[in-house]
Amino acid sequence: MSQPPTRRPRRKRGLGRIPPAARLPITLLLVLVLVIGAGAIALLGPWRDRTGEPGDASSTPEPTPSTQPSEEPSSEEPSTPAVEDATFTIGAVGDVLPHDTPIATAAADAEGGGYDFRPMLEATRPYSEGVDLMLCNFEVPLSMPGETPSGYPSFGAPEELVGNLADLGYDGCSTGTNHTLDRGADNAMYTLDVFDEHGLGHAGSARSQEEADAPQLYEIERGGQTITVAQIGGSYGTNGIPVPADAPWVISTFSPDIMDPGNYDPSELIAQATAAREAGADLVVATIHWGVEYQLAPNVEQTAMADALAESGQIDLVVGTHPHVPQPFARLDGGPDGDGMWVAWSLGNFISNQDSNCCISQTATGLFMTAAVSKPAEGPARVTRLTWTPITVDRVGQQRAYPLLDLVNGDRPGILALSESTLQQRLGEVEAIMGESTGAEFPLLGAPSEPTGDQPTVVPRVP
Repeated sequence: MSQPPTRRPRRKRGLGRIPPAARLPITLLLVLVLVIGAGAIALLGPWRDRTGEPGDASSTPEPTPSTQPSEEPSSEEPSTPAVEDATFTIGAVGDVLPHDTPIATAAADAEGGGYDFRPMLEATRPYSEGVDLMLCNFEVPLSMPGETPSGYPSFGAPEELVGNLADLGYDGCSTGTNHTLDRGADNAMYTLDVFDEHGLGHAGSARSQEEADAPQLYEIERGGQTITVAQIGGSYGTNGIPVPADAPWVISTFSPDIMDPGNYDPSELIAQATAAREAGADLVVATIHWGVEYQLAPNVEQTAMADALAESGQIDLVVGTHPHVPQPFARLDGGPDGDGMWVAWSLGNFISNQDSNCCISQTATGLFMTAAVSKPAEGPARVTRLTWTPITVDRVGQQRAYPLLDLVNGDRPGILALSESTLQQRLGEVEAIMGESTGAEFPLLGAPSEPTGDQPTVVPRVP
């Protein structure tokens, strides 16, 4: 397997200066040492004169050591860091869906064999490394050692993809999708083993009932606070693949009958969110695989599900996946303490081999979502804003993904195969979609942000 990647380094904490409360005892200690030393010299001088050899105590009695006044203990307590208001960001992209062509491109880009997806995603690195917590939707299982990776219809991605994402700054992904069981339960569970190996979190699939019952937690240190973000998830179904009777926990689903995936039941996700709050989550993000492929707006099942989740008051942010095209954002009534629940109905594709050549043109452009979070010193954590950045794939130009605005504004790599008219068309299409957003302002973010502090701690779902 690949070696664990180099992630965004944590800031080193130095020892710091000596706090004022500790300076007075240190000064008294220095005086005490000097006084004792002076007394010892005074005694040692005559002793040497009498005997001619230091340490010969036969002709003189043992000197009586002098005593010093005892110090009064300091009444000052060591200072503790002040708790301050904190802010941080959560980033997310849509479907990591490596068809055969992206897999072949990753093989060609790898040096010395294997697969390397980083060259095709390198232009997006400033965004994925520019947020404090970075999530994706890992649409497919991994191929196991000895198996040949493949795309549609039975996906099995190269395991190097997980380490590549970690190297690009990702902290975790949803893994419960309609393709989770493409290669059976063993591959689904092996996928989580590789995620663990690279230090990435995961939600929506599991290797045991205990793990299925546990939210994925991420701990973020800001302003003297430890803020816990929970990620939960699930899928509408499994493309008709039966869930193994002896491993019903392998994937979380919210359709009572996965053979009738249009029937959504929010109770499973609400139970997950409630358990996450009980586990100490300050903020709950639900990554949900729902909706209809190639539909540019949420359908009635999505909106009914979201309304129920918002009414529960347990979820702060919903990140939708599966339609393979962008859908608008919304802020719904309800949410924790009635402060609202934020929804990205669908982030579209991130890695894929889709565009107008196979599907509809909007499949070539996905969204990079950035959620701003505020956590006052004395108050709950809340999402305060969602912004979006269009990410488009040049399928013909070596499968590279780019921030679309960079290309529109004139940053044109030599391998780019997209024409000016195509770039303008894609930007117009995504702007039209996002113009249908409701409940709040959702600005287009034209440049990456910067992390506000150290990388989060990924807490294992099962210790």
